[in-house]
Amino acid sequence: MTDTITSETANRWENATQLAWRIRRHAVDMVNRAKTSHIGSIFSIADIVAVLYDSILSVDPLNPSDPARDRFVLSKGHAGCALYAALAEMQFFSTEELKKYCINGSLLSGHISHKGIPGIELSTGSLGHGLSVATGMALSAKKRKSAHRAFVLMSDGECDEGSNWEAFLFAAHHRLDNLIAIVDYNKLQSLRSVNDTLRLEPLRDKLMACNWAVEEIDGHDHAALAQRLSRVPFEAGKPSLLIAHTTKGRGVSFMENSVLWHYRTPQGDEYAAAVAELEKARPRP
Repeated sequence: MTDTITSETANRWENATQLAWRIRRHAVDMVNRAKTSHIGSIFSIADIVAVLYDSILSVDPLNPSDPARDRFVLSKGHAGCALYAALAEMQFFSTEELKKYCINGSLLSGHISHKGIPGIELSTGSLGHGLSVATGMALSAKKRKSAHRAFVLMSDGECDEGSNWEAFLFAAHHRLDNLIAIVDYNKLQSLRSVNDTLRLEPLRDKLMACNWAVEEIDGHDHAALAQRLSRVPFEAGKPSLLIAHTTKGRGVSFMENSVLWHYRTPQGDEYAAAVAELEKARPRP
């Protein structure tokens, strides 16, 4: 197994493109080593997570519990590798800890856990809870007259959950314009497409009818992500929702748009091919 990325972690990324590549490169090693899954979901959100931590979120690895920090909830906790890798690159903890992902005794569980891990606000993985908790965080900030914001990154599949629609209504009712939700709209769920499972469209119209300010974007376009997320709220007095159109498995051609890679583990020749493709696409300073 190669481990080229970990030898370079003394040098932090220079931009979101490099951070996104590092997230993917860490993740393929982590999932391979642990013989776990969800690599397609991890790759789907790597660009969004990279932009958030590179230029949007107000967080400090030297003071991860700062009351003034922005809160970030990864509701699709099965893609936790992406967040673990980003936090390690941000120096919330050592990148050496990534090698312990999903092994007995490790704090880095397969579905993301906040226990003992600086920078993680909430244990997630049972889908449909992240938005509700982030809504509570935003409401608390409003009541305390605090300027911090609550961001939540959701899957499209978990929009099937009724608890999310209760939260959509609640957040708009309370005018929580310090709440920013991002839907990773890769259009594939665990076993089949979103359309075949429970159709969401017209998603934007539904959310606007719930009185959210909604925008849509290419979820792999770093410049567009940074531009949109740097000007939240999209509309004063309304919570903001960004529909990010993404590709499941983005970054490795044979994983892209394939439902197989929700649960499949990259091993053997597939792992080697994924590493080779990522290394070929490695961004240069």
